[in-house]
Amino acid sequence: MAANFGAHEVMEIHEILSDTITGINTVQLYNEHCKDPQLKNLVNKQQDFMSNEFNNMVNAIQQEGIGEAVPYRANMKFSPTYGLRNPSPQTPNPSAGQVDDQDVASALLGIHKTGACKRLAGALECSHPNLRQMLIQGAVNCADQAYDVWQYMNSRGYYQVPTMQQNTTDTLINTYQPSTQTYS
Repeated sequence: MAANFGAHEVMEIHEILSDTITGINTVQLYNEHCKDPQLKNLVNKQQDFMSNEFNNMVNAIQQEGIGEAVPYRANMKFSPTYGLRNPSPQTPNPSAGQVDDQDVASALLGIHKTGACKRLAGALECSHPNLRQMLIQGAVNCADQAYDVWQYMNSRGYYQVPTMQQNTTDTLINTYQPSTQTYS
């Protein structure tokens, strides 16, 4: 890497690239267990995106032509299902042969959540503005990929959204009011 990168950002990008390789390799392992064609398509789409983003990061830091990260386009027209609908007990699988679509989706969601956290933490250590922006976009990309996976999981009942009684929700939300104080 070039000398105009600080030690923190070199170490952060090293961690991010290593984590990305692990994520891509893990997705390859889980991909074999997909049975639902919709999940298989989502996994393949995201695996391709992850590989391209990895290559983009490597090229950017090695050639110092730090370009812009390509945004991931998540489905933003999803209507989540709220509330618990008799969730089944959760236990680890006794063997790898019992990995199912829910396991695949859960692993993919975890990979993207971790990726978003690592990229954002890395961006906070950057002095190089283009690298910083690339990592911020990468964090957004991971968050959007996680949202696509979460939508799949929610639609299948794998990731249910607990709710509170409406009066509790309203009380909590209405506790906060706009500030009337001005600062100069």
